[in-house]
Amino acid sequence: MHADASASGFTPVLALLGLTVLAVGLLYGAARLLRGAAGPYVAQPYVAQPFGSGLEPAEHAVSRFHMRWYAVTMLFLAFDMEMVFMYPWVRVISAMGPGAVIEMFVFLAVLVAGVVYAWREGALRWT
Repeated sequence: MHADASASGFTPVLALLGLTVLAVGLLYGAARLLRGAAGPYVAQPYVAQPFGSGLEPAEHAVSRFHMRWYAVTMLFLAFDMEMVFMYPWVRVISAMGPGAVIEMFVFLAVLVAGVVYAWREGALRWT
């Protein structure tokens, strides 16, 4: 394979990358020009306030969370992954037949068993 043949396959990709970099550079430059034309930047105190709530923050945004949120997060991710697996299953269930239905109910049973175990161990208890 020649170097020209392999480079020609990347020509459209490189052209799109170049156009993207050019567009971002033009937009960034236009924003800098417009900001300079508007005058010097003056910080406003309301810019640092939380949006919508009107309450002062009680703690830093990057503060540590309680460990009990870890279990809730893991349960959310488990059921989120369930939906990721259920969508393709729905698309092919008619072609696969009753075996696919049985497999999905086994999968759901494993997830429900995990929730029951977490509940029994007190992972969902907030006190």
